[in-house]
Amino acid sequence: MDSWLWWVGAALVLAVIEMLSLDLVFIMLAGGALGGAATAALGGPLWLQFVVACLVAALFVFTLRPWLLQHLRARGPLVETNAAAHVGRPAVVIATVTETGGRVKLAGEVWSARLEDDGVPNSSDALPEGTEVRVVRIDGATAVVVPVVTSHEHPA
Repeated sequence: MDSWLWWVGAALVLAVIEMLSLDLVFIMLAGGALGGAATAALGGPLWLQFVVACLVAALFVFTLRPWLLQHLRARGPLVETNAAAHVGRPAVVIATVTETGGRVKLAGEVWSARLEDDGVPNSSDALPEGTEVRVVRIDGATAVVVPVVTSHEHPA
């Protein structure tokens, strides 16, 4: 079997992965694989096919991808997915949350959580069960939260 077919197959697999990730990285790698396929089709040795594939992929990742992202963002905000989509969402404490751990119910799922570290050591900071919180970031598989301040908690 000709090696250019393997490169085209790799490009197709990378394109399918891109459809699942929507990150514009795997499609750039697929472009590199097509560069390798073109080199193979022109009779280039295997080492040259890999060099061309890597160079084309790097060129696409560092030049074409930033340009595409800039133009996509100019059309409107990109919709966050996966864990990043939870930032800013409300949650409810289901097991006391401290700066070292706890549990919250977030978007119907139970997440490990911890309080945002404000840099001021205070071991008495703990959010009891039932407290409403807001997710400020996702750190690995842990939701970093802050309590939601309601208007009746701070009289005017």
